[in-house]
Amino acid sequence: MNFQIEYEREEDGRWLAEVPQLPGVLAYGTSANDAMAKAQVLALRVLAERLEHNETGPQAITFSIAA
Repeated sequence: MNFQIEYEREEDGRWLAEVPQLPGVLAYGTSANDAMAKAQVLALRVLAERLEHNETGPQAITFSIAA
């Protein structure tokens, strides 16, 4: 599985990162790296939950970054 992380700077200066392939996986941070790290953690939690409930099979997971 390859997931893309998209990020952008909000007008208030915060950074927003999201994983479009996983609805609801988005996170704010004080920097782009902070927001992306938080989004990765949240995405991994969602994937772990899906594995626990047999909603997906175990596969290699990779993340790519898109500005």
